[in-house]
Amino acid sequence: MQRKFDDVLLGSIELFCLAAELGSFTLAATAASVNPAAVSRSVARLEKRLGVRLFVRTTRQIRLTDQGQRYFEQCRQALGQLIDAEREVTGEQTTPAGVLRISMPTPYGHYRVLPLLPEFRARYPEVRVETHLSNRNIDFADEGFDLAIRGRAPPDSGLVSRKLEDAELVVFGSPGYLRRAGVPKTPDALSLHECIQFELPSTGRNLAWTLIQDGESCEILTEGGYGTSGDVLAGVTLARHGAGLFQTYRFIVAEDLAKGTLTEVLKPYAGSSRPFLLLYPHGRYLSSRVRVFVDFLIEKLKA
Repeated sequence: MQRKFDDVLLGSIELFCLAAELGSFTLAATAASVNPAAVSRSVARLEKRLGVRLFVRTTRQIRLTDQGQRYFEQCRQALGQLIDAEREVTGEQTTPAGVLRISMPTPYGHYRVLPLLPEFRARYPEVRVETHLSNRNIDFADEGFDLAIRGRAPPDSGLVSRKLEDAELVVFGSPGYLRRAGVPKTPDALSLHECIQFELPSTGRNLAWTLIQDGESCEILTEGGYGTSGDVLAGVTLARHGAGLFQTYRFIVAEDLAKGTLTEVLKPYAGSSRPFLLLYPHGRYLSSRVRVFVDFLIEKLKA
């Protein structure tokens, strides 16, 4: 294989990453035991090679350009993989260490994953976990994530998917709303109710409700005067304040149902679920910190 990186270039990439992490050429120079001019020359060498500006420089500070940020994320990941590979080959990495970045949907993060992280870090205190909560699909290469959790894998994405669990769905309303509007006894009765709508970000269409009828899962299109998008917790808040009925994951409203601030309806038709998947790029080298985190989540949230 033809060489594409010499020792000087690899050293320049390391100094660039240090400067990006610390936000200063001077601090990067101190951390690397070189002078600031060496850091500046290294960055200039990379900018000439790439034909782009990596930093915006002023007399007081430096900051990454958009292209510099993308380059930094990928270089940081690549250097981390080299370090992990050396440690594993030499037997030095007996304990997983380093930064692990994971993206997940907002409600799943709050209710399922974030509560588990203290236990994970008690097991692996040298792993720093950075979480990104959002319902949008992320770009692993450009944004530097190790893992993502989603309800479905993007088609033809080249991602490996591991199922975490099938999360049960539940239809509910506030006691006040049900006293006012009545309790639906069958799915057909939903047409007589205010059903809070959630818009899927991927399609812009309202999400159908899923119920079990005659032993089969079926989707039902509902209607209502309230629409939400971006975060299903908005629908829960509306339902809690008497706006109407809503369907979402049982784990989100389990405490409300137990306290009686929300009431489950259509129990004979309950039992439908949607999966949550752990995703990572196919063929990517998985560091020890990523592998132990994958195993930990599957252990705690096994389907």
